[in-house]
Amino acid sequence: QVQLSESGGGLVQAGGSLRLSCAASGFIFSNYDMGWFRQAPGKEREFVAAISWLGGSTTHFADSVKGRFTISRDNAKNTLSLQMNSLKPEDTAVYSCAAGEDFGSTDDYTDENRYHYWGQGTQVTVSS
Repeated sequence: QVQLSESGGGLVQAGGSLRLSCAASGFIFSNYDMGWFRQAPGKEREFVAAISWLGGSTTHFADSVKGRFTISRDNAKNTLSLQMNSLKPEDTAVYSCAAGEDFGSTDDYTDENRYHYWGQGTQVTVSS
């Protein structure tokens, strides 16, 4: 049974940091490209960051988070992480991790329809 479980969300002041984790089980984690998406109230889900399978040599970030967020993976622990620094109120959203396969182009990584598996999400709230 495939499972993705996010943790690490919470309430933080603007300028602060949070580290999100995504624990994966039920599939060969290292074989999958992984991504983070977020959805704010009343808005569509949007791409945040992604990392390629196995060694994670390729990463992609939304322009809105470049330079503030980093993504990493630990295949030995089947864990995906998102380090979020210099948080802004507009980063407030439910953050979800997702897994997909055979990504090639940047469009693959940023397209939510290319991801097979999704977690339930964790709430991040940034106060001003």
